[in-house]
Amino acid sequence: MESISNYKRIHCLGIGGIGLSAVAEILQNNGHIVSGTDLNETDVTRHLESVGIRVVYEHRADNVDGVDAVVYSAAVSAEKPEMVRAKELGIPCFSRAEVLGMIMEHYKNSVAICGTHGKTTVTSMTSLILRNAKYKPTILVGGNLDEINGNVEIGENEYFVTEACEYMDSFLHLRPRIGVLLNIDSDHLDYFKNINNIKKSFRQFVEQIPKEGVVIAFDGNPFVRDVLQGMENRITYGYTESSDYCAVNIQFDDNGFPEYDLHYKGEMLCHVHLSVPGEHNVLNSMAAFATAHYLGVDTEVITDTLLSYRGTHRRFDFTGYTEIGAKIIDDYAHHPTEIKATLSAAKNIRHNDLWCIFQPHTYTRTKALFDDFVDSFGMVDHLIITDIYAAREKDVYNVSSQKLEEAMQEKHPDKDIRYMGDFESIAEYVGKNAGKDDIIITMGAGDVYKIGKMLRTDESKGE
Repeated sequence: MESISNYKRIHCLGIGGIGLSAVAEILQNNGHIVSGTDLNETDVTRHLESVGIRVVYEHRADNVDGVDAVVYSAAVSAEKPEMVRAKELGIPCFSRAEVLGMIMEHYKNSVAICGTHGKTTVTSMTSLILRNAKYKPTILVGGNLDEINGNVEIGENEYFVTEACEYMDSFLHLRPRIGVLLNIDSDHLDYFKNINNIKKSFRQFVEQIPKEGVVIAFDGNPFVRDVLQGMENRITYGYTESSDYCAVNIQFDDNGFPEYDLHYKGEMLCHVHLSVPGEHNVLNSMAAFATAHYLGVDTEVITDTLLSYRGTHRRFDFTGYTEIGAKIIDDYAHHPTEIKATLSAAKNIRHNDLWCIFQPHTYTRTKALFDDFVDSFGMVDHLIITDIYAAREKDVYNVSSQKLEEAMQEKHPDKDIRYMGDFESIAEYVGKNAGKDDIIITMGAGDVYKIGKMLRTDESKGE
């Protein structure tokens, strides 16, 4: 693998993205002279400028004049002026994932956390456990974590923890010593043809883990079990005694927070109590526990950290109350499996009606998983569907939120389901109709969180 240390001046295209901004900051800390291009000035780009990284807010060919290498995010096309000029000048161009792989080569204990769901939560939990154990890890998270004031923290040279995203096979550029495989599900079907292609990529990822390393995996997922076949250097977690780590006696309090007994190789190890809701977080916490335990962290440090963990932004994130006293929660869920997990967590919390404002994310995902989306909202009392968030796509797939609404109304004729395209109208309607002690969840990977901001009282906006 080529070394990024061979290049002094590096320009990053799409530097304002949550993934590349973190890589840019690590590169700068490692002694590179880093600059970047992004179209919008944001809190992220302002932070990068505050630490000495020059950001240009216009794509121009001369942005790469004099640089030694270009690093680009997945959202940047080859037609951008900087990419064209770099090719003309013979400047090497690397994807963010390629550079992340190069960076990880310098760490003795590198941890890459992959899976269709839960990566950000498990990366955050694992990072904070190692941090509280004084391991001083370098941390790269796919969301903002209050404890590190963002999504990246530069540590020392032994421990590195990062998410590993399967989209466009970017995680295959990473070479971790510890691979954590949370689950495998159908997603990103604009890139993968089907579940077999997805499994093939995950198999390739785990095969790249060195023999002296380990794969930590949830063996309750049938696709994960397929991928793990024949692998000896593995540790498993789940709900059966055949798993190395097994959760038993799971219970929930009035806030929906789970607690459980954790058995290790058939013996009681400890009791775990969480401060984030939902059974999916039982699995997330076991993945983080197994990883930290493998790295030698004391059990008490692990359980104390898991108890104190309150989540990352946009993951079942309590943001305030409406004027009348409905609780507002924001969540990033945008896949049917994630939606069901989030709504199940909400149902465990004492409340009256459950409202969900759902923003579908991308036309390809909405079309490919249409029937699954229709089946995902049986737990809600009121559902409002916004327009599809296009992200990188064009509207050429003959799918719409109105079609989702019609199919859902046919499936659930007894429920209050409606399509509303305008955020202001949604906020006005929900603000008038959601009652005291109701729960309102804004849900999706786009900008649906803005509706929650409109709904919050002035008092809760300051919290």
